Amino acid sequence: MAKRRITQETFDAAVRENMEEFEMDPDEALRDAVEQFESQGVDLGCIVKAIPALSSDYSQEEQKTHEVLQALDSLRITKDSTNVTEVTAGIKCFTEQCSLGFAQRYLAAQKDAYPIILAYCKKSMEEQDALLLTLSALAALTDGQPDLLDREGQQFLLDVLKKYQADSSVTCVAICVVRHCCLKHEQNRQDLVKNGILLLLTGAVTQHSGCAELIKEASAALRVMTFDDDVRVTFGHAHEHAKMIVLEHSGLKVLIDSAKAHFSNASVLSEICSTLSRLAVRNEFCQDICDLGGLKLMLTLLADSYESAELVRQVLSAIRAIAGNDDVKDAVVNAGGVQLIVFAMNRHMSNAAVCEQGCACLSVLALRKPNNCKVIMENGGALAALQAMKAHSDAVNVQKQACMLLRNLVARMQNFSQPILEMGAEALIAQAVQTHQDCGDVGKAALRDLGCKVELRELWTGKHGGLTN
Repeated sequence: MAKRRITQETFDAAVRENMEEFEMDPDEALRDAVEQFESQGVDLGCIVKAIPALSSDYSQEEQKTHEVLQALDSLRITKDSTNVTEVTAGIKCFTEQCSLGFAQRYLAAQKDAYPIILAYCKKSMEEQDALLLTLSALAALTDGQPDLLDREGQQFLLDVLKKYQADSSVTCVAICVVRHCCLKHEQNRQDLVKNGILLLLTGAVTQHSGCAELIKEASAALRVMTFDDDVRVTFGHAHEHAKMIVLEHSGLKVLIDSAKAHFSNASVLSEICSTLSRLAVRNEFCQDICDLGGLKLMLTLLADSYESAELVRQVLSAIRAIAGNDDVKDAVVNAGGVQLIVFAMNRHMSNAAVCEQGCACLSVLALRKPNNCKVIMENGGALAALQAMKAHSDAVNVQKQACMLLRNLVARMQNFSQPILEMGAEALIAQAVQTHQDCGDVGKAALRDLGCKVELRELWTGKHGGLTN
């Protein structure tokens, strides 16, 4: 059931009533209001949970308002001002307030902050320092609020990226705004793609290959273009956008070359691996990543950067994606990938995300590949999966991926069933089936293929019946 919503004014009135009518001190009044609304099932995610402060310009009680709105009012007043210092201070204050949390950004947007900030952005188009400042404010405001962007804003972002192609700092912040406005917003993605955003993003990566922050931002923005995360849209263009990035803009080569240039930067490599996994949407793309040196890069990262759990997770996710290609499966195994994956799982056994991706990776490598199954068994892959099931009994995705791996290992190699059962697989799989409803089908299938007794519910017998209304 959807939670109830209230306005900021309603919440502030409740806090004020606690202070005036019940003589509570400010902190107690605020805490009581939060508790009362939450007990009534009200969602306070969009509410600024703070005491409105007196504006520095006024002394009257009725001028109390939240600091983000004070900053916005200041920008309204100075929109025609020629005092650069005053305007700069106002923009910085507004950006800082928006960066405090979503509630501040939401409240500002409700009070028409977007057109005000966009006007400042357009006004500062010819001045690099001023543009960097106003773009940062726009980036802060649009974080989590992609609906704010309109056609005028889209065109402004495209103009900035074209005009300031040589400026890495402006380009980086503009791309950040693009990413914010495309996350969970299919129409913004489609509009910007139609108007050439993909060329501008890949071009920025190539032109500023030495700028780590820009590479991360552009890689993340490209990845967002392949998302299908807008619940308001029945069918998105995620697949088409991924194909365009690869086929029309050489996205795979651009990203892999950037990864090679930043081999010692774990955060850059993590972003690039995550984006590559989103672009591996066709069999030939998986092979292309391998041929361009992407697989060698990923396996080297597993060997050299195994201490970083987040990087390991992203690398495993990328290997899992490209191993959908049968030839790449063999390439991974022949290059010693199984040993590295099992080692990474054992090194980060306490990390559920790494265990999930590790099991999924091995599961893909084992699918329809008896020789790969042999290598996985010899290198302790089954045992690592069972250890992951023990360590993360409450993580449904770890349980599911481990069950799928175990099933794939014995589907064409029945001689592996007994060794796996001797490791205690039956009890762990049965527990997963009993604990997690989502593990029912895959868990029972694993038990069946392992030769265990399992009750399979017959959903339909195929007989004609006397159906009645």
